[in-house]
Amino acid sequence: MLENPKRYTITAALPYTNGPIHIGHLAGVYVPSDIYARYLRLQGKDVAFICGSDEHGVAISMKAKKEGITPQQVIDKYDGIIRKSFLDFGISFDNYSRTSSKIHHDTAQEFFRKLYDNGDFIEEVTEQLYDAKADQFLADRFVTGTCPKCENPEAYGDQCERCGSTLNATDLINPKSTITGEIPILKSTKHWFLPLDRYQDFLTQWILVDHAKDWKVNVLGQVKSWLDDGLKPRAVTRDLDWGIDVPVEGAIGKKLYVWFDAPIGYISATKEWAAKEGKNWEDYWKKDDTKLVHFIGKDNIVFHCIIFPAMLKAEGTYILPDNVPANEFLNLEGNKLSTSKNWAVWLHEYLHDFPEKQDVLRYTLTANAPETKDNDFTWKDFQARNNNELAAIFGNFINRVVVLTNKYYNGVVPSPNEFTDVDEQTLAELKAYPSVISSSIERYRFREAQGELMNVARLGNKYLADEEPWKMIKSDPARVQTQMYVALQIASALAILSEPFLPFTSKKLTNMLNIKVNHWNLEFNHWNLTKAGHQIGEAEILFAQIEDADIQKQIDKLEATKKANVMDNQVIEPQKPTATFEDFSKLDLRLGTILEAEKMPKANKLLVLKVDTGIDVRTIVSGIAEHFSPEEVVGKRVTVLVNLAPRALRGVESQGMILMTNDKEGKLVFVNPDSDGVSNGTLIS
Repeated sequence: MLENPKRYTITAALPYTNGPIHIGHLAGVYVPSDIYARYLRLQGKDVAFICGSDEHGVAISMKAKKEGITPQQVIDKYDGIIRKSFLDFGISFDNYSRTSSKIHHDTAQEFFRKLYDNGDFIEEVTEQLYDAKADQFLADRFVTGTCPKCENPEAYGDQCERCGSTLNATDLINPKSTITGEIPILKSTKHWFLPLDRYQDFLTQWILVDHAKDWKVNVLGQVKSWLDDGLKPRAVTRDLDWGIDVPVEGAIGKKLYVWFDAPIGYISATKEWAAKEGKNWEDYWKKDDTKLVHFIGKDNIVFHCIIFPAMLKAEGTYILPDNVPANEFLNLEGNKLSTSKNWAVWLHEYLHDFPEKQDVLRYTLTANAPETKDNDFTWKDFQARNNNELAAIFGNFINRVVVLTNKYYNGVVPSPNEFTDVDEQTLAELKAYPSVISSSIERYRFREAQGELMNVARLGNKYLADEEPWKMIKSDPARVQTQMYVALQIASALAILSEPFLPFTSKKLTNMLNIKVNHWNLEFNHWNLTKAGHQIGEAEILFAQIEDADIQKQIDKLEATKKANVMDNQVIEPQKPTATFEDFSKLDLRLGTILEAEKMPKANKLLVLKVDTGIDVRTIVSGIAEHFSPEEVVGKRVTVLVNLAPRALRGVESQGMILMTNDKEGKLVFVNPDSDGVSNGTLIS
């Protein structure tokens, strides 16, 4: 762990430009990295906070083929949506670039060429899956098949999303092309490989020994698993028609593999930023007094902790990351987030549905941050966080302080009189919070840090509740001056300390208090964050209540998505062999009513029914007990096949069959008449 670095390079995982940003991305990467960058800036640190669109993934080509447009049209569309969403949400990147830019293509090709010239690659002819009908080699995501480890029939050529195993496309059982549906063949092709096995000992020492105490347990565990399995050479080129050209002879039609070019995007984006700012980009990537931190989700751990460091080590002039504080996954309402199934809360839609509530989402995602294990986002929890915490604790304290200051002193900060022990104790606690919160942030415990921020608001609420200045204003106005002065110091501290976590709220609060937030270490020597005689503004609501109806709309939207997914995935049984009219005319279908029902003894699935068929009352045994209780079916109108040959079931003769089907959720339902005035015994024809 680098002590007292001169500058910081902070990278946030490059989002794929095949779709918008959702809350899983925010919780895993962008909110924690933004908290960290904002905090460092308040410390007066030299910070380069870098990100950009990852525009060469196979997912881009897949999206383009699906929508019948070009990859360039895909990336331009989603880069615009993502860029605006980040800006509107307050993610404070110093530079947000694109891997389709010329500076990135040049940087990635230069990086490859240096490793190539140094002899760091292995050149091999291997057999790859090829779609003869499409006349192209199949990138990993253009192949699906059965996972050899867990038998998931829908595994991709690079990863099984059920068991998490990393795969090669040729590992799949019964592979097929997602382009044409054809079974691919094996065809020889030449590629360049990075021999990761050469870096096995270096990575083991650097991560598992040197960083054993300061890296997160989940990161160390995944790295150890890879190293224990033994590293193998990994291809850095691919046969694709979209991406960065491989800059060597004999590489026509070859592109840099996206996992190789994407992390170089951090470097090219820093170059782009430095050129605009008049800085030397190499200081942020090659100086030993620079601290490099990668913020990623757990699905990117192997790339940022094994592959990219191996690339940097091979190149020889770059620093290595000081930390990679990867988060686990965020689920949504108990289910895994899925972009393909639209099971997500999209950032641009949230910003439309909840205007000026960026900080409520930031707060909720940080409070539920999946820092050490997967966590869950629910709309009810989101509402409760706003109403019961932000509004009831933080907002309530600020409102009382500002309203009372305006009421008693026309908005002028009063001069304090003698401090009591309570005042001194309260101010002493307040003075300790910046270092407490700093400690949590610098250990990448953002959920813990935000909890300490809220404790500052709780401190203020307790102080006011115990002191009750509204009761003392007439009997001891001199005492109230001190009370309100102390309360205003807490409010001012909140304005400063909340900036990394709740930047929009901090801005409102600094405007309300008429102060500036430009430093983190609070000046408490004379308790004058907000000096006596300072004029503050009028109160405004920081956090409005979120109503049940607003939350229900979001829940209904997800329910509609869930139903649509069920319909999309519904398996329709194929048509049975053709029946003649004579075959059908043999069936005697009648309308009937269930008169009695009871469970078959020692049979979980069977109900014994008495059914009025209009021609008689007969016993029918039906396998519906797991879906209906006896009480539910009595009185039901049903369709009955009355001339089915009788059959004995557990000693009870069943004299017919009731027609049933399944709804889209898999539940049994009766096939029955809805019209009134249709009597039992009516023949169906």
